[in-house]
This record gives sequence, C-alpha cells and structure tokens, in this order.
Amino acid sequence: MENNQGQYQQLQNRLMEHIEKERIFTDPALLLAYGTDASFYRLIPKMVVRLKNIDEVIFTIQACAQLNIACTFRAAGTSLSGQAVSDSVLITLTDDWRDHKIYDDGFKITLQPGVIGADANKYLAEFGRKIGPDPASINTCKIGGIAANNASGMCCGSAQNSYRTVDSMKLVFADGTFLDTSDLQSVKAFQAKQPTLMQGIKELCNKVAENGQLTDRIRHKYRLKNTTGYSLNALVDYSDPIEVIKHLMIGSEGTLGFIAEITYNTVVEHPHKASALIVFESIEEASKAVTALANDPVSAVEMMDGRAMRSVADKPGMPDFIKNLNLQAGTLLIESRAGDKALLDQQCASIMNTIAQFKMIESISFTSDANTVATLWGIRKGMFPAVGAVREVGTTVIIEDVAFPVEHLAAGVHDLQKLFDQFHYDEAIIFGHALEGNLHFVFTQSFEAEDEVKRYGDFMDAVADLVAVKYQGSLKAEHGTGRNMAPYVELEWGKDGYALMQQIKALFDPRNILNPGVIINDDPQSHLKNLKPMPKADDLIDRCIECGFCEPVCPSRTLSLSPRQRIVLYRELQRRESVAETEGTSALQKVFEYQGIDTCAATGLCAERCPVGINTGDLVKKLRTSKYKKFTPIARWTAEHFATTTKVVNLSLKVNTLAQKALGEKAVAKVANGLRHLSAGKTPMWMPELPTSNKHRPQSSSSADQTNKKVVYLPSCASRTMGQQAGNKESRSLTEVTESLLKKAGFDIIIPESLSEQCCGMPYDSKGMNLLADQKSKQLEAALWQASEQGKWPVLMDTSPCAKHSIEKFTQSMEILEPTVFVLKYLLNHLTITPIEETVMLHVTCSSRRMGIENSMLELVKRCTSEVIIPEHIQCCGWAGDKGFTTPELNAAAVHTLKEQVPEHCTRGFSNSRTCEIGLSHHSGIPYQSILYLVDEVSH
Repeated sequence: MENNQGQYQQLQNRLMEHIEKERIFTDPALLLAYGTDASFYRLIPKMVVRLKNIDEVIFTIQACAQLNIACTFRAAGTSLSGQAVSDSVLITLTDDWRDHKIYDDGFKITLQPGVIGADANKYLAEFGRKIGPDPASINTCKIGGIAANNASGMCCGSAQNSYRTVDSMKLVFADGTFLDTSDLQSVKAFQAKQPTLMQGIKELCNKVAENGQLTDRIRHKYRLKNTTGYSLNALVDYSDPIEVIKHLMIGSEGTLGFIAEITYNTVVEHPHKASALIVFESIEEASKAVTALANDPVSAVEMMDGRAMRSVADKPGMPDFIKNLNLQAGTLLIESRAGDKALLDQQCASIMNTIAQFKMIESISFTSDANTVATLWGIRKGMFPAVGAVREVGTTVIIEDVAFPVEHLAAGVHDLQKLFDQFHYDEAIIFGHALEGNLHFVFTQSFEAEDEVKRYGDFMDAVADLVAVKYQGSLKAEHGTGRNMAPYVELEWGKDGYALMQQIKALFDPRNILNPGVIINDDPQSHLKNLKPMPKADDLIDRCIECGFCEPVCPSRTLSLSPRQRIVLYRELQRRESVAETEGTSALQKVFEYQGIDTCAATGLCAERCPVGINTGDLVKKLRTSKYKKFTPIARWTAEHFATTTKVVNLSLKVNTLAQKALGEKAVAKVANGLRHLSAGKTPMWMPELPTSNKHRPQSSSSADQTNKKVVYLPSCASRTMGQQAGNKESRSLTEVTESLLKKAGFDIIIPESLSEQCCGMPYDSKGMNLLADQKSKQLEAALWQASEQGKWPVLMDTSPCAKHSIEKFTQSMEILEPTVFVLKYLLNHLTITPIEETVMLHVTCSSRRMGIENSMLELVKRCTSEVIIPEHIQCCGWAGDKGFTTPELNAAAVHTLKEQVPEHCTRGFSNSRTCEIGLSHHSGIPYQSILYLVDEVSH
C-alpha cells in the first residue's frame, strides 16, 4: 500500500484532534527504536501512536481507513515471525490497558490487551487457577499478543490455548465497528451494521460443510498444534457467525481487527508438581516413550536432541553426565501435576513404569525439590540463549517452530538434522513440546551477504517441503505465521484452504489496511525481504537478540527508551559510523544522548530478564565515561576530599530547612525550580520531601559483658548526611534508629575508621568514572577489612545499593549485608516482635531485586505488620543515585502508578535505600523510610 508523506501529515493532524501530540511519534530515531520487535525483520513505521482507550483506537482505525493508510497493532513486541512490524502506522498501547476482573471464583477472568501474561496468573493464584496459554515469554508478552497469535507453550498444548479457552471478546474492526460478543445488544447492533460480514461468514461455513475433503483436512490439521494461517477450524467447530468471528480473531495476528478485551475460561493450577529428566539412547527410543506417555498423567514432556544437551553441558549447575552424552541421545524432561502429594506420587510411579520398557542411559528421578526442579528446567530454558551467546557477531538467532504428527516425531527429528548438515547449520539444536509433536529448532544466520540470504531461503524451502508435504505437519505450531511463513501458507493448506483464508481477509478487511503482508502475502519472496541488520556495536551488547524480555522491568520504558530500544539505536549509530553515513546522524546522536544515555537508570535489572545476560546499563555507563570526562577533575577532588563534600551536602540541607521555615515551601519551590528552568535543567529539582540534615554522628559502642555479638556498621554517605524529611512524625535519623536497634538486640557496634571519608564508589561508577569508583571502593574495603578483624564480624550497610555494589567489588572475604537480611539472620533471635495492625507499602529496590531478597523483605515486613502492599509494575523507582534531582522525569515515569496503589488508610511506606525514599515519598503522598524504622518500632 503506497501512501505519500502528505497523507501521513493529514493523518497526524487528524489524530492530534483527539490524541496528545506527545503520544504521536514521527522522529526518525524514535520510529526506528519503537518500530523494532523480536523478529529478524526490519520495517520502519512512518508514525507510531500510543493509545490509551478504546475510543482512541476506534478513532485511529477510522482515520487510517478514511485515508487508506495501513496500520499494525503491537502489544509487547516479542513475536518472532514479523507480525508486529510496520512501514506505515504502528499502534501501541499505554499502561492504561492493564485492567482485569475475576468471576466465578476464578473460573473466568477478563483481561485487557496490555496485561502481561504472568500478571494474569498472579491474579488467579489465590483461586488455584491460571490462564490456559503458557508461552515461554509469559513474563513479558501481553494478553493482546497471546490471543492474536494463539500462543501456547510447554503445558497448554492445543487443549488449553486461547482458541479453546476464550469465553468472550471485545473487538474493533477495520471500519471502526465495535463488538462485545458477551453483550446481546452489542451483538444485535453489530449484526445490523455488518450484514455483509455476517452473510459472508455463513456462506463460508456452508462452503466448508459442503466440501468433505476440505473439512477432513481442517480436522486433521488441528489434531496438531497449528497457527499457520487463520483458524479455519472455527468454520467447522461453529455455525453461529458471532462464535465464528470470535474464534477467527484468535490467531489472526491483527489482520482482522483489534482485540480490546478477552475473557478466558481459566484452567486449574495444581499445587503439587514433580519433574524428572530421562535420557534415552536414541531419539527413536525417546519418541516411542513420548507415544507411550500420551495416556499417562503428564502435564509436560519436553524433548531435547543430543546437540541441544551438548549446548548447555558446560553451564554452571548442570548434571555431570550431560558432558558425556553422544549426539544420538534423546532426552525427555517430564512434569506431572496433582491436587495432593499422594496422588502426585502415584502418578510419578505410573509414568516411570511406562517408560521403564525403553532403553534409558541416564536419569534424574521425579523430584519436587525446588532447587533440583529449577536446575532441570534451567537445562531446557537455557538452550535458546546458549546458541545466542556463542553466535558470531553480525548474525541473528532464529528459532523456528514446527509440528509433526507424533507418530513421525523421530523421523522428523532425523530429517531436520540432515537438513542442518546439508545447509551447514552446524550449531543448530532441536527441542520442543514432544507430546504435541511441536519442535523448535534454533540456529544462527547472517543476512549481510546475498549467498547467506539464499542459503536461508533454500533451507526454509526444504523445511517447508519436509514438514508440510512429506509429514503433513504444521509449519507454525505456536509462533504465528507473520511474514516469515506467509509464502508457505498455501503449500501447507492447499489452494482451496488458502483461498478460504483470502476470502476471510477480504470479508473482514476489504481495503487491506490491517497489518498487510502478514498471513496473506502474494510475494513468494516476502520472507527474504526487509531483513534486520545486526551490526557489530560493542562487546557488551553484541549478543542482544532484541527479544524485549528486558522491557517490563525498565524504569524508563514509558519516558524514553527500553534497553532493547537503546541497543537498537546504538547499533544504528555504530553502523553509520562504520560506513561513514552522515545524513541524519547528528539528529540521531542528539536523540540518543537524552533518550539513550541521560534517562537510563543503569540499574541492571534488564540483565536479570535478558536470556543472554546483557546489562544495558553497563553500556550506558561506558558511554557516560566520555560524556562526563570534563567533570573528572571536580569528581576527583570530591573523592579525595569526601568528608568536605559530605559536609557541603549537609550544610545545603540545613540551608534548605531554614529557607523552608523562613519563606515557606511555595516560595522555596518557586525560586529553586525557577532557577532550574532558567538553567535548562542544570540545577537540581527541589521538592518538599527533601531531607533535613543529619546531626547524629554514629559511635562505636561495646557492652560490659564482652559478648561475641558484634557488627561493623557502615552508614552510607546518604544516611550520614540526610535526616528525616521535614514534617515526618518520626524525627530520628536512620543512623540513630540503626544504633537503637543494634543495641536493643545486644550487639556491640564497630564504626570504621575515617568514616566521613568512606564511600562505596557508586556515585562515580554510575557516571562511568571507573577509576575513581574503584579507588573509593578499595579504600572502603580496606577500612572494613580492618574494622571486621579480617572478616570475623558481619558488616551492615544501611542502604541496599551500597551493599550490592560492595559485594560485587570487594575481593576480601567479608559478609556484607543490607538491613533486611541482617535483621533476619542476626537480630530477630534476640528481639521480641509485637506486630502492629497497620497496612504499609513496601518498595523493593532494584538492588534488592538483583540480590534476590525480595521475598526476604516481604517476610520481614509481614512479621511486623498485618498487611503489606508491594505496588505492581514498579521494579525500580528510577531515582538512580542523583537522577531524581537532575532528571526527575525518570523518577516520575518509573513510579507513575504508585500513588493510585496506596490505599486511603495507608500512611507510610518502607524500603532500604535513603535516596530512593525521597522520590517514593514525593510521588506517593506518604513518607517512606528504612525498613529498620519498622523493626525498631515493633521490637523490644
């Protein structure tokens, strides 16, 4: 569909009548960043819009239709087949699309398309239920994408996918018509407005019913998992046009309409689970075992070929025998679930009895031990990133998704392996959901040279012929057709099946404005066009596969860029530099300066979600090295005169307090923030929650009885200088409270020498000033090594970021603890806790998440109060050292949903980072303070 720039300008003008211009993007750099998804295709949209409600969706679709401009819907952008990229208008959603409602004791749940799949299951957990679909990307992908792609996963098979479990939907069609399939009035209105569509659906159902051969083929194809093309089974399974429409929308990949809401019939989530790893001498033996297990109480059977097992053999924690397996071995990872332990034990015994007849060479028997189970599933989940981590720079990782009839599973695996050899994909591995005959194969591919593109094209032709023709299988079992498999839809379905799909598309979208080129595509070479480049950029990020798994935890994702998008722009900058491309480069650099570097919190949470462990913050800090180089002399002076620096900070806090008292908050805010405006953001933002100065000076103390209860207490530079915020009922500083609690528990306190000069180095590290950061870290390590008597006594750091940074940087063997873990490990046995009846908020800092102590923080606060609320979707507050002052919009964006999640009766919150608590207090409307205040209050 060809459109000129004038039409897009018309569209933009029209959209701005109802949509804020801040949510309409046309900057080339942002179009590149926002236009990228997890697939290996690259289309750059002319416009990206972020819509916040159904009225905006209808208005936007109608505006596009009136101007004959194509549009594509995007949820999380984790799709792998190119169905969520566009060279026209890309429609994305704001965070306003995350509502849910649970009915019938959890047997039904209504979800908006912006709800993350894992969140839906979290809401259902108390009912012992879950949604049926369980894609591997469930911690990132959203309900809109799950339904639109008919995504499944390891356990749901085809019996519990969206097609089988959908109850009702709210839909928007290509002309903006709205339909709520659960509402009789909406249905009647739709029928009256869309007579052609209703009649056309009836005729298609009749046409299929009259064609016995086609009906049989449809039924045969859906014996297997199948997401190739449209859900033609809807024309066989249903006769009511509304039901047909509802089920055709499942798996339609945004080509038939927009899914504004879906209600699922949920499935049971059994509380008891056990897993086993069984290695057979060959794929044939493993496949025979799969067939035998089909009637046993198994919830998942994952198959892995010999190459797949070898790819993870050297990973930490893997069983030793994996290294010795030959390439002919076939491995099954089996899971069974039950409502009680006794039944689970019976099921596991039955399963082992079934497979005992086959030739096993290694095994790890059924276990429910959490650590062992995590290791076993870590084998399976580690395979995709294992290939990605070792690929050559400039190549991409491709994961294909096919299904064979289970009776042909072994033959299909062997034939795929032969194709790997024939086309020289030596690194390729196979794994998948064996019960469904659903196999994934992963390989690396370069698209930089024509011969490489041809190799890929010839390989895919051979795969299509093998799967769809020889074995009558599915070319796409759960990843969706997209652009990747569109040229092969007719090969799999035949001319009459494909013609049926073309008729469906024409009925729903006669002007072909909804995601054109996806599923239905007349170009037999479309899967070989618009291939995404993966240029070398930096060793820190070259392994990135742009999957987007990092995005939900990024504090800047709604303000500027996510980690994936930062990498996309940085790669483009490096590509331009390598070929001396100058046009538009300075504008791109300017965008990246703010969007990529200045607004990154550099917390490293992205690394926790990244399948190949990339910390985009490390790249940003590296880039900040040159950005802040001119400030190095000043920074060096502060590092060498740290006591003076902290005195200056303390003095400024005193001046602020005096100014507030003398002039009032409004006057101080007007002057301070007016100065910030005049200086173009070069001075810090002022807020009323700024702390008072801390006048308390921690002192070492010892008891008369000379106990062995000693602790080295290191107050952070923040807690040494900052007291409570003005007006807080609790006036004591954190250092006072910590001393009170330690003495109450009977601990001797050791304060390190030259405390006022000590700093963990984080303020310098976050600016990329690595030498200064290391200098301060080593200075602190030496002081703590001496104070702890060479590691004899534990070290308490009262702020979690400092503790985490020190744990990572120190080389001497010392036990470094932040407040939560220290209290749980050392103090509780010496205190009596009397819980209070109060609802409190708890913020788990990003450093705490990275240290894996989220559950510990929740446990501690639950011991102290009757109700604890951890707000949703806030993984990091975005304060990021001093960015709450210098880039306050980052903090605001990161916690923009916080205030609405604070109950009316809740008056305070707790955390374990003094600086983070400033921003949390500012944006929540309640004071936040250290978790140590709460423990001190309820203990004696």
